[in-house]
Amino acid sequence: MKKLWLTVFLSGTVAALAAGGVLHLAGLPGWGDAVWAAATAAAVLPALWWVISALRARRLGVDAIAVLALVGTLVVQEYLAGALIAVMLSTGRVLEEYALARAGRDLTALYERAPRWAHRYEDGVPKRVDVAAVRRGDLLAVPAGEMVPVDGVVAGHTAVLDESALTGESMPVEYPEGESVRSGVVNAGSAFDLRATGTAEESTYAGVVRLARETEAGSAPVVRLADRFAAWFLPATLVIAGLAWALSGDLVRAVAVLVVATPCPLLLAAPAAIASGLSRTARHGVVVKGGGALESLGRARTLVLDKTGTLTEGRPQVLDVVPAPGYAADEVLSLAAAVDRVSSHVLATAIVHAAEARGLDGVTAAGVRERPGSGTEGTVGGRLVRVGKLPASAVPADTDATGDPAATGIADPAATGTADPAATDAPRTDAPRTDSGWVAAQRARAALDSAITVWITVDGVVAGVVLLRDAVRADASRTLRRLRTAGIDRVVMLTGDRAEVAQGVAAVLGVDDVLAERSPAGKVEGVREEAERAPTVMVGDGVNDAPALAAAQVGVAMGARGSAASTQAADVVLTTDRLDRLADAMDVARRARRIAVESAGVGIGLSLLAMAFAAFGFLPPAAGALLQEAIDVAVILNALRALAPGRGTRLRVDRPTGELLQRFDQEHATLRPALELLREAADALDGPPRTALTLLRRVHDALDTEIMPHEQEEEQRLYPALTRLLGDPEATVTMSRAHAEIGRLADRLARHLELAGEDGPRPEQRDDLRACLYGLHAVLTLHFAQEEEAYFSLAGHAD
Repeated sequence: MKKLWLTVFLSGTVAALAAGGVLHLAGLPGWGDAVWAAATAAAVLPALWWVISALRARRLGVDAIAVLALVGTLVVQEYLAGALIAVMLSTGRVLEEYALARAGRDLTALYERAPRWAHRYEDGVPKRVDVAAVRRGDLLAVPAGEMVPVDGVVAGHTAVLDESALTGESMPVEYPEGESVRSGVVNAGSAFDLRATGTAEESTYAGVVRLARETEAGSAPVVRLADRFAAWFLPATLVIAGLAWALSGDLVRAVAVLVVATPCPLLLAAPAAIASGLSRTARHGVVVKGGGALESLGRARTLVLDKTGTLTEGRPQVLDVVPAPGYAADEVLSLAAAVDRVSSHVLATAIVHAAEARGLDGVTAAGVRERPGSGTEGTVGGRLVRVGKLPASAVPADTDATGDPAATGIADPAATGTADPAATDAPRTDAPRTDSGWVAAQRARAALDSAITVWITVDGVVAGVVLLRDAVRADASRTLRRLRTAGIDRVVMLTGDRAEVAQGVAAVLGVDDVLAERSPAGKVEGVREEAERAPTVMVGDGVNDAPALAAAQVGVAMGARGSAASTQAADVVLTTDRLDRLADAMDVARRARRIAVESAGVGIGLSLLAMAFAAFGFLPPAAGALLQEAIDVAVILNALRALAPGRGTRLRVDRPTGELLQRFDQEHATLRPALELLREAADALDGPPRTALTLLRRVHDALDTEIMPHEQEEEQRLYPALTRLLGDPEATVTMSRAHAEIGRLADRLARHLELAGEDGPRPEQRDDLRACLYGLHAVLTLHFAQEEEAYFSLAGHAD
C-alpha cells in the first residue's frame, strides 16, 4: 500500500509540473501557475504528516523545513519552485523506499525461499507432503535442483550441494553417505535420499529465517547520528533564512534558503547504507541482528575469540598412531576402530575416520562393553581389545598406575566395529610387554604436542597409543591477519582449556594475549575488561560462551555447529562453519558505516554551501530546488554503493584457481597416512633389518607414486596460477624451494635403498637414513601446513 501511494504521489507531482510547463508554453501562464500552486498545496499535507510522525517517534525530522519551504513558495508566489519541491519530496521518498527495499532484498530472500514441501517415502514411493509434516527419522527424497527441506543425514549416494544461499560459497560441496547436511541448501547433483534428523521448525534454515526477521537498519547508531544532525540542521536553516530576510529585506531569499535545505532525504542515506550493509553480509552467510550491531562491528578494535570450535576445528583428529614394539601402526589403528566403529563419542569418531582414510575396515568386534571412565572393550579374533585409558594391569609396577595424565577427560570412546583381517590371528606371543620407558616416552610426547592419548591393549598387553589433537582451523591465521588489516588492534584468546594447550595454539596464531582456564563467569569478566578499553567483538560457539557474547559490544556466534544459547545471545551469527566469514562481515560493516557517514556529511555540506549562495541572492528558489534534487539523488545513490562488493581485505579467487586449490587440498588429506609412514619407518630402523627394509620400500613407493607426483603437479599447475592471482612472482618461491628439498631427500632415500640390498639397511646407513626420514617428515609436515594456511584457505574465496 505504501509503495502504491508513493507511486501515485510521484506521478501526480510530476504530471502537475509538466502540465504547468505546457500551459506556460501555450501562453496561459496564469493557468500554469495555478496548476503548480495546486501541486504545492497538495504536497503540504503529506509533508506535514511526516513531521507529525517524526515528532510522535520523538525525532525532530527535517521534513519541517519542507513544510516551511512549500508554504513560503506559495506566499512569495514562486509556484514553479513549489512544484519542484513537491516533485523533490515525492522523488526522495520513492528513492528511499527503493533503496531500503533493494538493500533488504537478500535478507527478504532468505525467508521467502524457505522450503515448503518435502518428498517423503510412503510405502517405498516418495510423495510430496507439507514440510511441517516431516518428523525425525523420516526418509526423504531430494530431487535434483530442489532445496533440502530439513536437517538430515545423506542416506543414499554422495550428495552434491549448492550452499551459496546459506554460506555464500559459490562452489558445490560433496557430502558422502552418512554426512550431515543442513536445510536450505540446494541439490546441485543427482537425486539422493535423506534421513531427517529434525523437523522443519528445528532445522537450520528455520533458525536463519528467524534471525533474518530480527534485522532492522533503523536502530543503527549512525542512523541516530543522522537524527542528531537534523536537531541542529533545522535551527541552523531557520537562522540562515531569517538573517537573509532581515539583512536583505527580500523574503524570496529566505524562501530560497529553505528550498535548498529541503527535504533533506540525504539524511535517509544513512539507513539506506546500513540496510545495504545488512544485505551484503547476508550474501556472505552472515546474519547481523540489526543495524546497530553492524555499525558496532564496524567500530570494533578488540577481538576476543573462544578457542575450541572457533579457532580450532572443535573435533579432535588423529595426530599419530604409535605402535608398541611388535605391532604395526595400521594394525593398532584397525583394532581401535574395530571397537569404536559405531560409537558417537567424539574421540571414537576421529579414530574411525582415520582408519577409514587408510582403508582399514575388517571384521566386526564382538561383545563390546562400555566401562564408564576408562573406555570400551570388545573381542576381535578371539582377543580382548581395550580402548581408552591405560589399564593399571597393563602398566609395569614402576609406572604410575593411576592412569594417564594426558588422557584426563577421555571417557568411553565406545562401541562395536571392524578391524584389519590381519588382526584375526591367534593372540601374539612375540609382542613383548611394553616397558615403562616406552609408555613414559609416549606420555611425554603427548604433553609436548598438547595431545590426547587413547591406549589400545590386546589381552592385557599394550599394543600402542593413538594421539589426538584438536587442529587449528586452516583459515584461522589468514582470517586474523585480515582482521588486523581491517582495523583490529588487539586479539585475545579466551578459553576454559589448560594454559599449556591454549599457549600452543596462541603461538601458532600470534594472538596478543591468552586468558586460559576460565569458567563461564571468568569469561564474562575477561570480556568486560576488554570492552572497557575498546569496542570489543567476542566470538564463540558453546553454551558456556553465551554470557560472554552478551557482555561484548558485539557477540558473534558460530551458528553452523554452535549452541542455540550462543546463537540467541549473539548479535551476529555465522551460518557457515567458517571463521573467515567474520572478516568478510567486518569488511562490509566498516565500508557501510564509512559510506553512511560520508553520504550524510557530504550531503549536509553541499546543502549548507547552496544555502549560502541562496542567502546572498545568487540562487533563486526554482534553481535551488533543482540543485537540491540533484544533491539528494546523488547522495542516496552513493549510499547504495554499500550493496556492491568492496575491495576489503579479501583476496578474490577466480573459479579455475579455486578448483585447483580445492583439488590439491583434498589430495593433502589422502597423503597424510604417507607422512605417518615416514615416522614409522624411522622408528623401525632400531628393529630387524628386513622389517625396516619392508617399511622403507613402502615409503619409497609412497614418495614415488603419490607424494612426488603431487608436488610436481603443484609446481607445474597450481603455483603459476597463484603467481598470477597474487601478482607477485616471488609469492611461491619458498614453496618451490621446499619442493626441491623434498625431492633431494627422496632421491637420497632411493640411493640408500639401492645400497641396502635384500638383507636390509646396513648399520652404517641407519643414522643417515633416520635423519633422512625424519627430515622428510618435518619438511613435508611444515610444507603441507604452510600450503594449507597460505593457499588452500583461499579455496572458499572463489567467485
